[in-house]
Amino acid sequence: MEQSIIKQTSIFGKYMQFFSEKLPSIAVAAATLIIGVLLAKFVKKVLTKVLFKYKSSIGIISFLIHFIQAVIIILACMQALGGLGINTNSLLAIIGAAGFSIGFAFKEILSNLGSSMIILFFKPFEIGDYIKCVDVEGTVGEIQLFSTTLKTVDNKLIVVPNFQLTSNSVINYTAQNMRRIDFVFNVEYDTDIKVLYEIVNRVFDSEKRVLKTPEPLVGVDSMNNNIIKFIAKPWVKTDDYWKVYYELMERFKNEFDSNSIRFSRVNIVGSIN
Repeated sequence: MEQSIIKQTSIFGKYMQFFSEKLPSIAVAAATLIIGVLLAKFVKKVLTKVLFKYKSSIGIISFLIHFIQAVIIILACMQALGGLGINTNSLLAIIGAAGFSIGFAFKEILSNLGSSMIILFFKPFEIGDYIKCVDVEGTVGEIQLFSTTLKTVDNKLIVVPNFQLTSNSVINYTAQNMRRIDFVFNVEYDTDIKVLYEIVNRVFDSEKRVLKTPEPLVGVDSMNNNIIKFIAKPWVKTDDYWKVYYELMERFKNEFDSNSIRFSRVNIVGSIN
């Protein structure tokens, strides 16, 4: 009995000695962890104020803020463990290997996540913009962590991976406050050019939404033995583009019919620049 008490006292004494020796390290580790948590909260607060002005990408911003906060806390924990004499190299190696495996398995997801960050900071488009990428186009409805939603003119919803939007050319039709409407008229070779000029100028002058500056581009683009290619390219405000486009098409049709203008092969072509 006496030997058991002596043994327990000896073990307790060793623990107390170990604790007293490690007490400064434990205090430093605890302080490091507390500072890390407080720093993470401070960084989160600052990033929230700075980044939440990008209201079009709330999901991306929220993820980014929490991710940075988690990284700071993890680094603080690693530093605290190192201060206690724990070898963190092996732990880092395990985390690195796991991260590599996860990254390889979810490379497409991570690519889309990285692309969302590019969209967030470089802002090639925003919610409400009308864009085209490869063979899809529509109005940007929402920019999410891994994809962007587009709404087509006939009210269909298209989900486009963000990686596709950063790895291909994107045409943003509404980024500028003006757009040009391109009309191309393929008329027969014997058509009176003066009449075409009169018709186009009359139609443009009667439409108040056609801008005076820059001036519309009107003239003969090309000709051969059978066709004269006549162009008329007015500038309008971006918001007026489609309304003006369709109304001018109708006016041109009526004017050409009234003046017996005959088209060769392709009647009227309207394209977008």
